[in-house]
Amino acid sequence: MMSLNLKNKVAVITGGGGILCSTMAKSLASQGVKTAILDLNLDAAQQVAEEIKSQYKTESIGISANVLDKQSLEDAKSIIHKTLGTIDYLVNGAGGNAASATTKAEFLTDNELDSLEDTFFGLEMDGFDKVFALNFQGTLLPSIVFAKDMLDKKDGSIINISSMNSYTPLTKIPAYSASKAAINNFTQWLAVHFAKTGIRVNAIAPGFLLTNQNRFLLIDEKTGEATARGGKIINNTPMERYGEPEELTGTMLYLLSDWASFITGVVIPVDGGFSAYSGV
Repeated sequence: MMSLNLKNKVAVITGGGGILCSTMAKSLASQGVKTAILDLNLDAAQQVAEEIKSQYKTESIGISANVLDKQSLEDAKSIIHKTLGTIDYLVNGAGGNAASATTKAEFLTDNELDSLEDTFFGLEMDGFDKVFALNFQGTLLPSIVFAKDMLDKKDGSIINISSMNSYTPLTKIPAYSASKAAINNFTQWLAVHFAKTGIRVNAIAPGFLLTNQNRFLLIDEKTGEATARGGKIINNTPMERYGEPEELTGTMLYLLSDWASFITGVVIPVDGGFSAYSGV
C-alpha cells in the first residue's frame, strides 16, 4: 500500500504564527516534516517553531517574512536552505479580512439611503486593496518564490487556503469573498500550468471557524453571545457548530502526501456540510 511519504520533507507555512496555520504546521511536524514557520510577527513564528521542536522533536524554524514582498520571501528561502534544506511543500496560509473592507449593512434598502457609508458605497478602497492583496497576491508571490525548489526536484505540492465565500459570497465581505474566489481560479490555473513538472496544486476551503479575523462579525463583544450573523451560520451548517483548526489537517496531509499523487487542481470543502445545504 502506498505510504504518506511525508517524513523528512521540508514545508513552508505562511501565516504560520496564527491559530489555523500553527495547527497545520504542528500536524505536519507530527508526521516528521521539517517546518519553516513564516509570519510578519517574528515572535509568534519563533514561538510556534519552539513548540514544534519541544513537542514533536522535529526541526522547525520561525522566520519573519512579508508575503507581499518578494525580496523578503527570497531572504526567507535562503535561511530555509541553510537550516532545513530545499523545499518540498508550501502551505499558503497567510490571509485575512479587515473591517475597512466590510459593509455594515447586509442589504441596501430604503432605510440605508440616508447612510450610504454603511453600504457598498462606503467601502474604503485602501481596505479593499489590502484584503485582496493579502489573500491573492499573498498566495501568488510565495508560490513564485518557493515552487522553484520543487521544479528542480520535479516533485512537490502546494496547498492554497480558500473559503466557503469562494463558492457563494457572504454578505458584508466583498473583498474577502472576491479574493478567495480568485484563489480557486488560480489554484486550477497553476495546477494545469505545473501538471507536467511533478508539482501538484490544490486548495482547502474551510467552513466556519472562529478566528481573530471573523470574531468581530460572529460574536457580540459585550455579551459573548452569537451575533445574528453567527446564528445564521450555525443554522446553515448541518453539523450545527463551528469547525476546529485540527479538522483541516487531515485534508491537508492527504493532499500533500503520495496518497493524492493523481490529484491536482481541486478545492476541497471542509465545512460541516455548509456547501451541501440549501437551507430547507
